[in-house]
Amino acid sequence: MRGSPRHGTAAGWMVLLNALLLSTQPAHGAITDHLLVQLRGDAQDEAHQLATQHGFQSARKLPFGEGLFHFYPQDASKRRNKRSTHRRQQLQKDNRVKDVFEQEGFSRQKRGYRNIDDIEVNMSDPLFTKQWYLINTGQADGTPGLDLNVAEAWQLGYTGKGVTIAIMDDGIDYLHPDLASNYNADASYDFSSNDPFPFPRYTDDWFNSHGTRCAGEVSAAANNNICGVGVAYSSKVAGIRMLDQPFMTDVIEASSISHMPQLIDIYSASWGPTDDGKTVDGPRELTLQAMADGVNKGRGGKGSIYVWASGDGGSYDDCNCDGYASSMWTISINSAINDGRTALYDESCSSTLASTFSNGRKRNPEAGVATTDLYGNCTLRHSGTSAAAPEAAGVFALALEANPNLTWRDMQHLSVLTSKRNQLHDEVHQWRRNGVGLEFNHLFGYGVLDAGGMVKMAKDWKTVPERFHCVAGSIQESHKIQSGRKLVLAINTEACQGKDNFVRYLEHVQAVVTVNASRRGDLNINMTSPMGTKSILLSRRPRDDDAKVGFDKWPFMTTHTWGEDPRGTWLLEVGFQGKEPQHGVLKEWTLMLHGTQSAPYIDQIVRDYKSKLAMSKKEELEEELDEAVERSLNSLLSKTN
Repeated sequence: MRGSPRHGTAAGWMVLLNALLLSTQPAHGAITDHLLVQLRGDAQDEAHQLATQHGFQSARKLPFGEGLFHFYPQDASKRRNKRSTHRRQQLQKDNRVKDVFEQEGFSRQKRGYRNIDDIEVNMSDPLFTKQWYLINTGQADGTPGLDLNVAEAWQLGYTGKGVTIAIMDDGIDYLHPDLASNYNADASYDFSSNDPFPFPRYTDDWFNSHGTRCAGEVSAAANNNICGVGVAYSSKVAGIRMLDQPFMTDVIEASSISHMPQLIDIYSASWGPTDDGKTVDGPRELTLQAMADGVNKGRGGKGSIYVWASGDGGSYDDCNCDGYASSMWTISINSAINDGRTALYDESCSSTLASTFSNGRKRNPEAGVATTDLYGNCTLRHSGTSAAAPEAAGVFALALEANPNLTWRDMQHLSVLTSKRNQLHDEVHQWRRNGVGLEFNHLFGYGVLDAGGMVKMAKDWKTVPERFHCVAGSIQESHKIQSGRKLVLAINTEACQGKDNFVRYLEHVQAVVTVNASRRGDLNINMTSPMGTKSILLSRRPRDDDAKVGFDKWPFMTTHTWGEDPRGTWLLEVGFQGKEPQHGVLKEWTLMLHGTQSAPYIDQIVRDYKSKLAMSKKEELEEELDEAVERSLNSLLSKTN
C-alpha cells in the first residue's frame, strides 16, 4: 500500500511503534528497570551476554520487529535507582546496540476481580451492613464476595433512575418512610379492592407484609437513616395489590400483569400455584394473552419484563410444573444462601434462568434478607424465593438505566451471559456445560446475577436478532411406560431449515407432552439435544399421587440448550422413579424450538476476552465460517456436476 511503513524492517517497525506510543500513551508513570533494546544484526546472538554484562538478568527476543529484545532486571520487585540510569547510559554507548527504549510502569486491574477491602460504599441506613446480598463481607458466617455485585454498578453511576418496578402482591405500605419518596402512585392499583390505593389489609399477624418487604429490596431509599437500601435505590416502585382475596381469577391475574405497560418496566411476582409437590397449574387463557401482549407491546414494543420466583416446594416439587415460572416470557429466579448452598425450600427445574439470594437453612438471625416491613418497621427475616425475585428485578432496573432500549429477550440474553457460578454449589446437581460451552446448573440456572457485569455489557448491547418459532417434530402415537424400563423416543429435525421460520441459535425449547401414569409423581422425563445437553424436564415428586389427570399438552421448558444448533436428533427419555412398580402411557411429544436465524452475539462489543460473551462470539464466528465454506464447496460441486 502506497505510503505505508515497511513493517518487515526494523526501521519501519520502530516508526510504527513510536507512532502508536504517541497516540496511546496516557499521563506518564514511573520509569522501570525494564528496557526495550534494539540490537544490530550481527550482535543478536550475543543478547544474553550483553544483558548480563550490563547488570540485567537476561534478554528475551521479541517475536515482532527485528532485533528487538526485552532486557529484564535481576529483581523485578525492586524500584529503579540511580544505578539503573547508569546501566542504561552504558548500554546505549555499546556499539552492538542500535537503540534503547525505557519502559514506563502503569496500572492494570484484573477484570472481574474484587477485593472486598477496596469497596467503598458508605450508607447511613442502619441495616445496610446487614444486607449481605448487596455486599457480602462475611456477615452472618457468609462467604465474602458472594453477592449481587451491586457496588460496581453503583460506582458506575447506575441506581435505577427512570425505571419503574411493579410489585404484584398483597399491597405495599407506600407510606413507609423508606419507600414513600420512590413510590409511583400513577402506576399503582388495587385489584383486590378495585381502587387506586394498594395499601395492605391489616391483620394481627402482619400476614400481608409480603409485598412491602419485596418493595424494599428493590427501591428502598438510600442514605436516609431508615432500614436498608434497595438494589436499585433510585428506581420507582409501584404497588399492584392482587393477592389478598379469598380466591384468584383469570381476570385479576390478567389485569395485574397488563396494568400500565407503558409506565411499568418490570413486573416482580413472588407467587404462583401452591408449592405442595402435587399441583400442576399455570396461567389461564386471559393471563396468557396478557403476558403475550406484554412482551410484544409493553414498553413501547420492547416488551414488559416479568420476573418470577421459581417456587418454595423444595426437593418435593419441580418448578416445571408451575406454568408461570416455566414460561418463556418470564425470567425464573432461584435462590442461594449467603455461603453459596441451596436453600432447603429451593425447587429445581430446567426453566430456571438465574439465581439471587435468600435464606432458608441457617439459624443465624442476620442470615435473612434485611428490608422494609409494615407500618414503618424494618425486618431481617424476609426469606424464600419470594425474596430472590425482587433482587433480580432490582438488578434488571440497573441494566435498564444503563440501556433503556433493552428488550425482554435482551434481558434474558444478558442474564445468561453475565450470571456467574461464583461459589454456588448443590449436593445433588453438579455444574455442567452445554453444547456451546455455557455453564449451567439444574438448580441455579446460569448462576448468580452480577449487577456490575450486567450494566457494563448492557451499555454496549445491540438488540438481538428477530426470534422465530419452529415445530420441529411431533410423535402422536401412544407408547407404554413401565417401571424398570425407560421409554426412549427420537425426533430428527432440520429445525425448519429452508423455511421462513428456521431456527439456528436456540433460546428456549419446549417439549409439549401428554402423559398419564398410575402415579404421576414417580414420572421422570429427560430430554437430550443433538449437541448432547441433557435437560431434566421433570423430577420425581413424592407427594404427587395423581393417577387420572396426568399432564395434558403440558409445555415442559428448558433454557439449558441456550445458543445451541438444534439440527439433528433429539431424544426424550421417560421412566419411573420410586419403590412401587408403576405404569403409564405417553400419548404425545411435540418439540418446539424458539430462537434466531442469525448469530445473536456476532455483532456485540467484547470488553472482556475471558467472558462468556467472548467465548460465544468466537464459537459463532467459527460456525459461520464453517457453514460458509460448506456452502461454497456445495456450490462448486453442483457446478461441476
